[in-house]
Amino acid sequence: MAKDTKVEEERIYTIPLRVVKRSPRWRRSKRAISAIRIYLARHLSAEQDKIKLDPSINERVWENGSGNPPNKIIVRAMKFEDGVVEAELATES
Repeated sequence: MAKDTKVEEERIYTIPLRVVKRSPRWRRSKRAISAIRIYLARHLSAEQDKIKLDPSINERVWENGSGNPPNKIIVRAMKFEDGVVEAELATES
């Protein structure tokens, strides 16, 4: 979490990852991480390079290998005053 800035908004999103099923099998988990960044940038009006993903999101997406990411993921996102967005896994299921 950022130290000197206040949380501007905090939301929980269910991000659909079905769109990555159109990718080659070996690239699907990498595309899923990119899809999460794009989704958060669009819904929180932030730049993609200012989005910080918690390692728990990465572990959940890559848990079944590169060819089989989950169909959806539930994420808790916090946007700070300086424009930085931090996201973490909302549930451990």
